[in-house]
Amino acid sequence: VQLQACGGGLVQAGGSLRLSCAASGSILSIPLMAWYRQASGKEREVVASMSNYGVTVYADSVKGRFTISRDGDKTAYLQMNNLEPADTAVYYCNALIRQQGSSRFSNDYWGQGTLVTVSS
Repeated sequence: VQLQACGGGLVQAGGSLRLSCAASGSILSIPLMAWYRQASGKEREVVASMSNYGVTVYADSVKGRFTISRDGDKTAYLQMNNLEPADTAVYYCNALIRQQGSSRFSNDYWGQGTLVTVSS
Protein backbone atom coordinates (compact mmCIF):
# COMPACT_ATOMS: atom_id res chain seq x y z
CA VAL A 1 0.00 0.00 0.00
CA GLN A 2 1.30 3.45 -0.92
CA LEU A 3 0.13 7.01 -0.49
CA GLN A 4 1.35 9.51 -3.05
CA ALA A 5 1.00 13.17 -2.17
CA CYS A 6 1.68 16.14 -4.39
CA GLY A 7 0.72 19.75 -4.98
CA GLY A 8 2.96 21.72 -2.66
CA GLY A 9 4.91 24.77 -3.69
CA LEU A 10 5.74 28.39 -3.03
CA VAL A 11 2.89 30.86 -2.85
CA GLN A 12 2.41 34.39 -1.57
CA ALA A 13 0.26 35.12 1.45
CA GLY A 14 -3.39 35.18 0.43
CA GLY A 15 -2.82 32.68 -2.35
CA SER A 16 -4.14 29.16 -2.85
CA LEU A 17 -2.82 25.66 -3.38
CA ARG A 18 -4.45 22.28 -3.76
CA LEU A 19 -2.80 19.15 -2.43
CA SER A 20 -3.64 15.70 -3.73
CA CYS A 21 -3.20 12.27 -2.15
CA ALA A 22 -3.73 9.01 -3.99
CA ALA A 23 -3.71 5.59 -2.37
CA SER A 24 -2.74 2.47 -4.28
CA GLY A 25 -2.21 -1.21 -3.57
CA SER A 26 -4.28 -4.05 -2.19
CA ILE A 27 -6.87 -1.92 -0.46
CA LEU A 28 -10.29 -3.07 0.62
CA SER A 29 -11.49 0.15 2.19
CA ILE A 30 -10.29 3.50 3.50
CA PRO A 31 -12.68 4.72 6.20
CA LEU A 32 -10.65 7.86 6.91
CA MET A 33 -8.17 10.08 5.12
CA ALA A 34 -6.42 13.00 6.74
CA TRP A 35 -3.87 15.72 6.19
CA TYR A 36 -1.19 16.55 8.72
CA ARG A 37 1.53 19.15 8.65
CA GLN A 38 4.84 19.66 10.37
CA ALA A 39 6.49 23.04 10.52
CA SER A 40 10.20 23.36 11.15
CA GLY A 41 10.95 22.75 14.82
CA LYS A 42 7.37 21.79 15.65
CA GLU A 43 5.45 18.58 16.15
CA ARG A 44 3.28 17.11 13.45
CA GLU A 45 -0.33 18.24 13.77
CA VAL A 46 -3.56 17.17 12.14
CA VAL A 47 -5.01 19.72 9.74
CA ALA A 48 -8.15 18.05 8.43
CA SER A 49 -9.77 14.65 8.10
CA MET A 50 -12.65 13.18 6.18
CA SER A 51 -14.47 9.89 6.61
CA ASN A 52 -15.85 7.87 3.74
CA TYR A 53 -19.28 9.03 4.90
CA GLY A 54 -18.28 12.64 4.30
CA VAL A 55 -17.76 13.72 7.89
CA THR A 56 -15.04 16.35 8.10
CA VAL A 57 -13.02 17.72 10.99
CA TYR A 58 -10.69 20.72 10.80
CA ALA A 59 -8.07 22.24 13.04
CA ASP A 60 -9.22 25.60 14.37
CA SER A 61 -6.33 27.32 12.67
CA VAL A 62 -7.56 26.37 9.18
CA LYS A 63 -11.33 26.47 9.54
CA GLY A 64 -12.91 28.57 6.84
CA ARG A 65 -9.74 28.54 4.73
CA PHE A 66 -9.00 24.86 4.02
CA THR A 67 -11.35 22.26 2.55
CA ILE A 68 -10.75 18.54 2.51
CA SER A 69 -12.54 16.42 -0.06
CA ARG A 70 -12.42 12.91 -1.43
CA ASP A 71 -12.89 11.53 -4.90
CA GLY A 72 -14.02 7.97 -4.45
CA ASP A 73 -12.37 5.85 -1.82
CA LYS A 74 -8.69 6.30 -2.66
CA THR A 75 -8.08 9.97 -3.37
CA ALA A 76 -8.17 12.98 -1.10
CA TYR A 77 -7.58 16.65 -1.70
CA LEU A 78 -6.81 19.62 0.48
CA GLN A 79 -7.85 22.94 -1.00
CA MET A 80 -5.98 25.69 0.82
CA ASN A 81 -7.16 29.26 0.36
CA ASN A 82 -6.08 32.53 1.90
CA LEU A 83 -2.77 30.99 2.89
CA GLU A 84 -0.73 32.56 5.66
CA PRO A 85 2.99 32.37 6.42
CA ALA A 86 2.05 30.29 9.49
CA ASP A 87 0.79 27.59 7.11
CA THR A 88 4.34 26.96 5.92
CA ALA A 89 5.11 23.30 6.61
CA VAL A 90 5.58 19.89 5.10
CA TYR A 91 2.14 18.43 4.54
CA TYR A 92 1.51 14.69 4.84
CA CYS A 93 -1.49 12.63 3.92
CA ASN A 94 -2.52 9.77 6.17
CA ALA A 95 -5.08 7.04 5.77
CA LEU A 96 -6.84 4.46 7.88
CA ILE A 97 -6.78 1.42 5.62
CA ARG A 98 -8.10 -2.09 5.62
CA GLN A 99 -6.11 -4.21 3.23
CA GLN A 100 -7.65 -6.90 1.10
CA GLY A 101 -7.65 -10.24 2.87
CA SER A 102 -7.34 -8.65 6.29
CA SER A 103 -9.89 -7.92 9.02
CA ARG A 104 -7.67 -5.29 10.61
CA PHE A 105 -7.42 -1.56 10.07
CA SER A 106 -4.20 0.37 10.28
CA ASN A 107 -3.56 4.12 10.21
CA ASP A 108 0.17 3.72 9.77
CA TYR A 109 0.12 4.76 6.16
CA TRP A 110 1.75 8.06 5.24
CA GLY A 111 2.50 9.89 2.05
CA GLN A 112 6.00 11.18 1.47
CA GLY A 113 5.23 14.79 2.38
CA THR A 114 4.94 17.84 0.20
CA LEU A 115 6.38 21.22 1.13
CA VAL A 116 4.15 24.27 1.26
CA THR A 117 5.91 27.61 1.64
CA VAL A 118 3.92 30.79 2.09
CA SER A 119 5.82 34.04 1.72
CA SER A 120 4.72 37.27 3.37
